[in-house]
Amino acid sequence: MNQPIGASKPAVPPLVELLQREFTGTALERLLGLEDVRVPADIWEQALLGPAREFLERPGKAFRARLVRTSWQLAGGSGTPPPTLPLLVELLHAGSLIVDDIEDGSTHRRGAPALHHLHGIPLALNTGNWLYFAPMALLSRMGLSEELELALTRRTISTLLRCHQGQALDLAVRVSDLSQKDLPDVVLASTRLKTGVLMEYAAHVGAIASGAAETTVETLGHFGMELGLGLQMLDDLGNLVSDRTGPKQFEDLRLGRPTWPWAWLAGDLPAERFDALVSLSREVIAGQREVGELATAMRLALGRRGGERAHRHLEGALNRLRESIGPCADLEALSEDIARMEASYV
Repeated sequence: MNQPIGASKPAVPPLVELLQREFTGTALERLLGLEDVRVPADIWEQALLGPAREFLERPGKAFRARLVRTSWQLAGGSGTPPPTLPLLVELLHAGSLIVDDIEDGSTHRRGAPALHHLHGIPLALNTGNWLYFAPMALLSRMGLSEELELALTRRTISTLLRCHQGQALDLAVRVSDLSQKDLPDVVLASTRLKTGVLMEYAAHVGAIASGAAETTVETLGHFGMELGLGLQMLDDLGNLVSDRTGPKQFEDLRLGRPTWPWAWLAGDLPAERFDALVSLSREVIAGQREVGELATAMRLALGRRGGERAHRHLEGALNRLRESIGPCADLEALSEDIARMEASYV
């Protein structure tokens, strides 16, 4: 359909604009050292750029990018950070979502079919992996000092390593594999190494790039880690208690994944009641019981305690940061963002 005369063009999402500016045509060939070889543009589009653009066009919260900018301000950065800087974390996160969907057998992401359902597993997997490495290529082209580029590159590599370790726990371990005593620690470790580490990275990137002292960098990084833990609590709880239907509903329960509701129940329930829930989980995975039965049983056992615990965790993280850096408008704006996200999860 033709666009009406006089109508404004829809804004290009920042990640897509970055892709078009840095990874197409001669820019891509220069990056790859292919100045003497001509690969037709439609081949690159089919092989890599098309799948990447299709995914990056989907709307997301972009909260990690906001955390980079906020961390820059809280750390004393002058003006605004380089525009590419907040997008580094979003590229890493996009890559992780594409790969997660393949590993989890998910059918949809961000309101559309998962990328491997559109382009097949090989192209989707390669696109996700490419998005892990693209930020390091961008760091080398941002005109940063050698010392700053090295520090950010090292943080990026460390983040990717730890995220993959967390994903290993997520993929290999099921609720029925763990004792009631061990389950909370496994959930905590997995969350720290996935959601926590990526939020920590976002806070570190903004603080390091601002030139802040190491103590400030670590204070903001610790806040990012605790923020990631709290948001994962909300996400896990939302998967259990939300009435919204769709292909992602109860995905954690269908996969038998250790999550925060399981961790809380492991600490709250006597062994007999907890074992009964684990047995029900085994039957759901085996296709012998409906997943809704397990969700209802866990909701009744948990009551309102899950939401209250997630809220206390997030509020505690914010209060500790206030004590460290003092009251400021940037922090209060971040607090409002977190409150909106908290309301949207459950």
